[in-house]
Amino acid sequence: MPDTLLPFALFALAASISPGPTNLLILAHAAQRGWRASLLPVLAACSAAAGIVLVVGLGLGDWLLGQPQVQRALGWLGVAWLSWLALQMLRSADTPVQQAQARRFGPGAAAALQVLNPKVWWMAVAVIGVFASPTRPIWLLALVFLLVALPCMATWAWLGARSARWLQAPGTVRALHRALAGLLLVSAWLSLL
Repeated sequence: MPDTLLPFALFALAASISPGPTNLLILAHAAQRGWRASLLPVLAACSAAAGIVLVVGLGLGDWLLGQPQVQRALGWLGVAWLSWLALQMLRSADTPVQQAQARRFGPGAAAALQVLNPKVWWMAVAVIGVFASPTRPIWLLALVFLLVALPCMATWAWLGARSARWLQAPGTVRALHRALAGLLLVSAWLSLL
């Protein structure tokens, strides 16, 4: 990796590994369905985020910066959907693990979550504003972001799958769902600030 990409790779690492709505949902999904079942949602979410970096860099970012109403609408739509997902997580807190496994956070939902997540859009605008240059084309930034994000989100899935052992007791499942729902709400609403 060229030296000029190191600062961007570190930024992508920080953005991808930090707890956010998608990482929390991947963690919960993997805790219920396992690591392998979470790989397609991980791939879809990371690809969607890299795609957002690409389209923002190709001009959508400039347009978005000039459209405060669209920015607000996107932000509120994303927060509303994330809040709904948090409420669903709270409702399933008392659901036995076997029944909860019937619900699936699939690749389509993972990709859609990235599209509706205000954090991803602001991250993409920051990427383009700070890191894009003639020596670092947008497609390269999107590719590096994808390559950094994949192992980061896969780590969240691995952590979720590893936690499944101690989630056999209903009290721990309830506590995990409540904690993750609370973190999801906080991360969603903080994205509007």
